Amino acid sequence: MSRNPLIGVVPLVDYGRESLWMLPGYFDAVLEAGGVPVMLPLTDDRDVQARALDAVDGLVVTGGQDVDPARYGEKDPGLVALCGELCPERDAMEALLVQEALERDLPLLGICRGLQALNVILGGTLWQDLPKQRPSKVEHHGKAPYENPVHVVDVLAETPLAACVGEGELPVNSFHHQALRDVAPGLEVMAEAPDGVVEAVWRPASRFCWALQWHPEFSHTVDEPSRKIFSAFVEACRH
Repeated sequence: MSRNPLIGVVPLVDYGRESLWMLPGYFDAVLEAGGVPVMLPLTDDRDVQARALDAVDGLVVTGGQDVDPARYGEKDPGLVALCGELCPERDAMEALLVQEALERDLPLLGICRGLQALNVILGGTLWQDLPKQRPSKVEHHGKAPYENPVHVVDVLAETPLAACVGEGELPVNSFHHQALRDVAPGLEVMAEAPDGVVEAVWRPASRFCWALQWHPEFSHTVDEPSRKIFSAFVEACRH
């Protein structure tokens, strides 16, 4: 009998409460798909990270604060000021953790900030604030209840996401003000919003490396495509 894969989940950081925490949806969606989620320590200690990755079968890079613009060479004070709260501890942790996971070919699923962090780590850039830099009629910053769809995305044909949930229009929830600008070398687009904003990417060189701009950890309770995404990820971790 095959064992349920152990999935490392990057912690969320709350400076106001001086705490690390976790939205239950990340754990619930992994559990529902047959994985065993564990929250990783917040550290950029290479030895600690290596030991953590030795123990897990896959990695979820969660949502959270904005990625520091300095990580992708943005120095314009006016653009930097468009960012929200930053989290240098997560920037430092993920810069090492993601690279190590990719080198090990460990299955990886990035969500929201996780998509943006993956893109930056591999050499891409971000829009600092969509409403100011790339205004459109598409609402990217939805309101509660967060499992509800906000807009559709176009899932591109002949991509792993299309094989998982079908190509064409897919309703998704959305809660972000930044997005991918220049897609990093080695990543390929799997889905786009009607205004052209990149909504999902994959890394063909990896066994499984997907990242989404929307939040299946919220919508998995009501949405079969969200459950299929987590199932595909956990299945990759199982093997």
